[in-house]
Amino acid sequence: MQKQLIETIKNLAHQNYERIKIIREHLHAHPELSFKEIKTAHYISSVLTEWGIQHQTGIVETGIVGFIQGNTSAKKTLLLRADMDALPITELNSVPYKSKNEGIMHACGHDVHSACLLGALFILNHLKKELPVNIKFMFQPGEEVLPGGASLMIKKGVLTNPLVNMAFGQHVFPNMQVGKVGFRKGMYMASTDELYITVNGKGGHAAMPAEYINPLLIASELLMALHSDFMLSKKYQQLPEFIDAPTVLAFGKIEGKGATNVIPEKVELAGTFRTMNEAWRAEAHKHIIITANGIATKWQTNIDVRIEKGYPFLVNNAELTDTAIKTARLYLGNENVEELAQRMTAEDFAFISQEVPSCFYRLGTGNITKKITSGVHTPTFDIDEKALEIGSGLMACLAFNAE
Repeated sequence: MQKQLIETIKNLAHQNYERIKIIREHLHAHPELSFKEIKTAHYISSVLTEWGIQHQTGIVETGIVGFIQGNTSAKKTLLLRADMDALPITELNSVPYKSKNEGIMHACGHDVHSACLLGALFILNHLKKELPVNIKFMFQPGEEVLPGGASLMIKKGVLTNPLVNMAFGQHVFPNMQVGKVGFRKGMYMASTDELYITVNGKGGHAAMPAEYINPLLIASELLMALHSDFMLSKKYQQLPEFIDAPTVLAFGKIEGKGATNVIPEKVELAGTFRTMNEAWRAEAHKHIIITANGIATKWQTNIDVRIEKGYPFLVNNAELTDTAIKTARLYLGNENVEELAQRMTAEDFAFISQEVPSCFYRLGTGNITKKITSGVHTPTFDIDEKALEIGSGLMACLAFNAE
């Protein structure tokens, strides 16, 4: 990649920084929940229209899809993606752009993702006669809740017409100092499934154990059995076909509405199952149900298991990620490009990564000196806004070197 082109991209990112900062702060101040991003989408569309960038609105109601034609020899199409939804969190930051929508906050940085993508599109549109690939872009709703806006936009044809050959996604990373970015080849983020289990018993007076079947005891036995199988012995994961499949099974909710002397009729459990192997994922689902049925038989009752299948695991294409790492080093310097560890968190960009060669990377947004260190999904999350210039420029730079 030519140094002159890199400098041109850096200059454009710098020149447009104040505008992107204003865009991000507007989005941050006006957050909307998943699949309700009506004003957010309208605002993003207005910016694209102002810049003369071709796009369509109303995809999965609030999604946006657009296109920038590359140079005359461009044959491949690169997809750039950002998400738009916020979280049901009350913001505690004291900043001019604090959320104006009570109980809703951009606590996962989707305002940053959207602003950075807009910044990248501004640069790419300005340099489109030199672009070696065509650019397709998507601003998607509902990343935070199942079934995930990415999956719905794929069903609506976002990866076709024209056919998408590769894709990039970017995510804020408050644990990484601003100025740095991170990449990981291969398996990066886990699949995610929601588990809802109802343990049925027989209620009664606590002083009369012969007359009740205590669902709290049954639930406890089930929790310990599943924990032992999945998180202690890991006997199933040691089978050759499931080897090296990182796994988490965790329950965060147990509710039995009894009292000191009242045994409830049922106990409800809610948890999550995450892994990075689709065959093991399917096998694990079966084992959860088999274990529950076995314990139910022992106690002469029944246990209802509902598994809501969520996002698949996210895999970064090795070749595309290698190219992205080299490009990022040219753009930011070797010392500012880091290797990421695998994460058991999930992302609906995974749906895209399962369909086309993809690279999902992290943008450093923290600043210890400025005390910008709060994690995502917290009421004090914020970013060092210098990351907006870096995120916009890097995404544009990656597009130029993606062919």
